[in-house]
Amino acid sequence: MVNQTEVNEFIIMGLTNLFKLQKLLFTIFLLLYLAILVGNATILILIFTEPHLHTPMYFFLGNLSCLDIFFSTVTVPKMLAGFLTEIQTISFKGCMVQLHFFHFFGSSEGILLGMMAYDRYVAICNPLRYAVIMRKEVCVLMAAAAWSTGFFHALMHAVVTAHLPFCGPNHVEHFFCDIKPLLKLACGSTQLNLMLLNTVTSCVVMCPFIFILLSYLYIVTFLLLEVRSQSGWQKAFSTCGAHLTVVALLYVPALSNYMLPTLGTSSQQDIMVTLIYSAIIPVLNPIIYTLRNQEVKIAMKKFVDKKRVTFW
Repeated sequence: MVNQTEVNEFIIMGLTNLFKLQKLLFTIFLLLYLAILVGNATILILIFTEPHLHTPMYFFLGNLSCLDIFFSTVTVPKMLAGFLTEIQTISFKGCMVQLHFFHFFGSSEGILLGMMAYDRYVAICNPLRYAVIMRKEVCVLMAAAAWSTGFFHALMHAVVTAHLPFCGPNHVEHFFCDIKPLLKLACGSTQLNLMLLNTVTSCVVMCPFIFILLSYLYIVTFLLLEVRSQSGWQKAFSTCGAHLTVVALLYVPALSNYMLPTLGTSSQQDIMVTLIYSAIIPVLNPIIYTLRNQEVKIAMKKFVDKKRVTFW
């Protein structure tokens, strides 16, 4: 199909037009981005270097840290550059690439959280067969399924959006190229795009979320019927608490932003919600898993002690 677009580039409106406020926002989001890189890279280093963290749970956590780094890198550096210029432009192809990778990493993370819930279900409800069920090959296939599903889901949106005719205004009311603000600029019909958002994206978002709820329903039922001791409950919730917190942080804004994808919703609301799960949550994930996980704390202490000995 021949591309009908007459727009060669888009102008990203960004977060604010106030120059003084842009300097402050640049500093804040630069510090947040550095914290994302350092925090998630630290988790990855610990998982690679500490043998006792070579388990399915931490394999998935390593994938989550990778996705957080990539997810924030899609939007934050471009947003930082926009704070330093009066007019922020992006080419048509660059816009479609950014749209693709944002939804690629975002949907992959949601699916991965569903698989992490299954890992916790097997570990708590079927501990004797955990090593057999969650063997290395199965974990690799599950992670590959999460990444590939996210890739093709995002590719679908990028392709159908790229084939829309853009012949009028080119001001994107967002801090990056997302689907809904781009659909507002299209000259032709966007019914197919909205249908895909309503059906496919809602399915990609809701299916892992429902799976997570069912997994924890089984876990709670198992604990009520089979586990009587308080120590057993504490051990179970210590391993699930961090995951549940991350799920709540990701899915609450994601559901509010994409479950009702109409073009009439507030742009400012969409921007604030997107900021939460693209710049704030990737900072919090390493902190949550560090503060609530004793094994990660021990691994970090050992790693710091090794570096201290090496330095001296």
